[in-house]
Amino acid sequence: MGPLLFLFLHFHFSKIQTEKIDLFFSTPVAIIEVLSKNRTLKQTIFTSGGHMQVLLSSIGSRGDVQPILALALELRALGHPVRLCVAPNFKDWIESYGLECVPIGPDLKKLTGGSVPGKPVLPSREQLQKMAEDSVRGQFQVIAGAARGCDLLVAAGALQVATRSIAEAQGIPYVFAAYCPAVLPSPAYPPPKTGGHPSYTLPESENLQLWRQNAAEFELFGPTLNQERARLGLAPIDGVRDHIFTGQPWLAADPELAPVVPAAGLQVVQTGAWMLSGAAPLPDELEAFLAAGAPPLYLGFGSLRASDQTGPMLVQAARALGRRALLSQGWAGLIPGEAGEDCFSLGEVDYARLFPQVAAVVHHGGAGTTTTAARAGRAQVVVPHNYDQFYWAHRVQQLGVGASGPTRDELSLDALVETLRAALRPEVTARAQALAARIEPHGARLAAERLARQFA
Repeated sequence: MGPLLFLFLHFHFSKIQTEKIDLFFSTPVAIIEVLSKNRTLKQTIFTSGGHMQVLLSSIGSRGDVQPILALALELRALGHPVRLCVAPNFKDWIESYGLECVPIGPDLKKLTGGSVPGKPVLPSREQLQKMAEDSVRGQFQVIAGAARGCDLLVAAGALQVATRSIAEAQGIPYVFAAYCPAVLPSPAYPPPKTGGHPSYTLPESENLQLWRQNAAEFELFGPTLNQERARLGLAPIDGVRDHIFTGQPWLAADPELAPVVPAAGLQVVQTGAWMLSGAAPLPDELEAFLAAGAPPLYLGFGSLRASDQTGPMLVQAARALGRRALLSQGWAGLIPGEAGEDCFSLGEVDYARLFPQVAAVVHHGGAGTTTTAARAGRAQVVVPHNYDQFYWAHRVQQLGVGASGPTRDELSLDALVETLRAALRPEVTARAQALAARIEPHGARLAAERLARQFA
């Protein structure tokens, strides 16, 4: 997820209907700008100066790529050509929409997918350092080429270490976007961590201390970043995280589901989640399964690795409650174990089309999956594995629209059955349906409009 480029991000509040909230934690003040949904999109009239070539870059799994695809399509609809820089396993998918794609880095599905015996093993610090160095150098090479001729760079996700420096070197405006408020420093919640999760009931002082530690962790990228900046004739930077995020980050998350409470000095534009519009049809075999009985449980962990026992356990939990199951294979290639007419093995499908037809959604807590389940009005059980997934589990629990389930390391049949039973209560479903009516459906369009208004 260069100096002075944040000047391009000064916000013209008078040009778009917004809600602005001042939070006086300390001086300077933190500012949130929430793009309003209380307007008719078809009546929007643009006064931008012309078309712009936009580069959208995100390094990660489908949950990182699909939001910028949604934004790209909205920008194209406004007449702005768009180029995407993403992992090579998404190239064919991006190009199927008629968009230009520049691959970056390894095929992440091959690198991180698959199931393993027992629990997945996290890389060592030495391995992480080597991965960080290789990633930064690769970004400088690939993104610099992709950015040539562009008028705006949008970097989504905290791993975008090189993009701001490339924008600075080429004289291009730069916008950083996060998909989860927990990525942005705040006194209200702790930072996300890989392989752990601080409590969400800590006092503000402890949260801020954890954020200081989080900033220090980003210095893993510092030496390589400054070496590459020197090659471009740029001055070294202090504070890698704040350099990437800028003082004016954008947040592509729904304000009802995931309100931001930024630290003092941050000015955040919250657009709503960037979701694809227009649901794709489901396979005929899946439609037949859905029509053959009561709404099933959706069970899946997306692009994450999993134990080879995970698939059978998920299906057993559904059966223990007398429920049918949709087991998503995901990148781990989950299989149900004992087959039966009550279980359907699922490949890649459109969640926006599927989730309204299920009884509940059991997932890993990705930002996109959580938001899509919320938009569908379905109860959720979040089994967080790492990083911001613990935030989404916390919010689902806090809103009463599901349950924060056992973590990946605590996952067991009994724990999952107990959590599912709690999430399937009628009052939970009622709250989930009420939340669905408040979710902003046009976050990507609002973001595209704002970018066009500000930079074109």
